[in-house]
Amino acid sequence: MGEGASPRASPSDAAALPRTSSVTTFRAPFLAPSSRPSSSLWTPPAYVAHGSAVSLPSLPMKARPVMPSSRLEGKLTADDKPWVGRKDGWARASYWLTVLGVLVGLGCAGVICWRGYAGVHILKDAQLCLVLDEEFDTLDTTNTWNYDVELGGFGNGEFQMTTDSSTNIYTQNGELYIMPTLSTDAGIDIFNGGTYTLTDCTSQNSSACSTSADSSSYQVINPVQSARINTQGKYSIAYGKVEVRAKLPTGDWLWPAVWMLPENATYGAWPLSGEIDIMEARGNALAYGAQGVNYARSSLNYGPLAAVQKKIYGWQSNKRAGFNEGFHVYAMEWDETFMRFYLDNRLHTMLDLSISSKESFWNRGHFPATAMNNSATPVVVTDPWSSSGPSAPFDQEFYLIIDLAAGGTSGWFPDNVGNKPWYDSSATAMYNFAQAQDTWAATWPSSADDRAFRVDYVKMWKKC
Repeated sequence: MGEGASPRASPSDAAALPRTSSVTTFRAPFLAPSSRPSSSLWTPPAYVAHGSAVSLPSLPMKARPVMPSSRLEGKLTADDKPWVGRKDGWARASYWLTVLGVLVGLGCAGVICWRGYAGVHILKDAQLCLVLDEEFDTLDTTNTWNYDVELGGFGNGEFQMTTDSSTNIYTQNGELYIMPTLSTDAGIDIFNGGTYTLTDCTSQNSSACSTSADSSSYQVINPVQSARINTQGKYSIAYGKVEVRAKLPTGDWLWPAVWMLPENATYGAWPLSGEIDIMEARGNALAYGAQGVNYARSSLNYGPLAAVQKKIYGWQSNKRAGFNEGFHVYAMEWDETFMRFYLDNRLHTMLDLSISSKESFWNRGHFPATAMNNSATPVVVTDPWSSSGPSAPFDQEFYLIIDLAAGGTSGWFPDNVGNKPWYDSSATAMYNFAQAQDTWAATWPSSADDRAFRVDYVKMWKKC
């Protein structure tokens, strides 16, 4: 082979040449990721002709004409297809039944939507007359509000004393602040301070005005100071609407509430005359296992005897944010035929009740025929509202209460949940709560804007 000459491969040598083009290109999509070409675009295999690679252009596929059948001698006539001319009755019936079913379904859906819309309980503006419009530019305790000043626990074994001090209740920037503080911050020795008498106590019960501290007997002065106000004797409604715009407090074992009690207790002492809770909540964090500050609840409480009670309740909740992060409207609408509680708007219903002879509060209670009622022998449970309508006991004048409690032994904070430092049934419950002050007080913000129960406005309407 001369120098500079181009070598020619024999046919046998050509047959032995590797087809590198087909190996590297065609197999690329099936190789392991580490051995694929760097490009993510796949190209079709090249065609090798006489040792050189020629890329074939991609051409559009041409549609082939439909080939005539070789089994038929000619085009079929109508006589050859008798099924075309004969109508299938079952097929027609199936078609029209389907159409009818669709129409009936649409009609039923329309009726359900209409009944749902028409059945929403609502009081129209024309049915309401404004009774109270409180913007809290000042706190008028002469014509609008009363202080509740006592330390007896208000029937719930609450651990705070309520005061009329400007430290615990005041107005600022057109808002009401109910601010919980520590009794120790006021210089009170809650464990060994001896007898403590609450100034300006409003209770007729002397035990709710004075207490004593003695650590040797596990007696303690209420470790928290807060406040509570009401409109008793000044503003009340029997049927109407209530709106309260408020921001809930932050802090373990705080218990804000907006609620109502009967003006005259027509049917007897609690619970015979009922209690309306427009909003109750807890200041505990979202992770608290018994509904923390991201839950707000409404409820009705009533019963024919002190030991025979019924609670009807419902709530609204947020998944990722508490009601302590901003203001919300807590509302109730109420007449002879319904009671509806909601948050911010009527779509966020917490509790919605229809009232009728079949759905009276006596029938809803499912009360037993007899009960012990804190007595040695059973007593007959009778209907104390039998002479009234189905909305009894919620057919009388109720006044409004706004308060911020701390702890308690009523069960609002369940035992063994959220590292609760006391047991409701314990005689030393308040003492145990006070002993854990360093723990729970650390969850109370230093800022009054976050710790306080803040109320922007209160509005009450009566049904005209």
